Amino acid sequence: MVHLIALYRLADGVGDDKLDDMLRVSRSLLFRVQEVHNVRTGRNIEGDNPWPFFVSMDLESMDKAQMFLNDPVWVKFNQDVVRGNTTTSEILLFETDPGKDVRYS
Repeated sequence: MVHLIALYRLADGVGDDKLDDMLRVSRSLLFRVQEVHNVRTGRNIEGDNPWPFFVSMDLESMDKAQMFLNDPVWVKFNQDVVRGNTTTSEILLFETDPGKDVRYS
């Protein structure tokens, strides 16, 4: 199982109301992708953390993760939620199965 975490820095002027809207829209969009499991979105609760918004999810494999990153729903998420509301992003992928060789994820 591959866990994807996407971290985002918010653009100036994105307040709590807009961030709440981003959280809701993110969940409703990303739950539509069949390959995605356990979608989580959230906000930072530590004041000094540079990543105030995140999205995370589980995918079956690296192949499914690559398919997901090209999925029209992910593209729509980036257009509707990310673009204009964030300045920087970081996408991280982790293997979650103990003992599994990451070359075969």
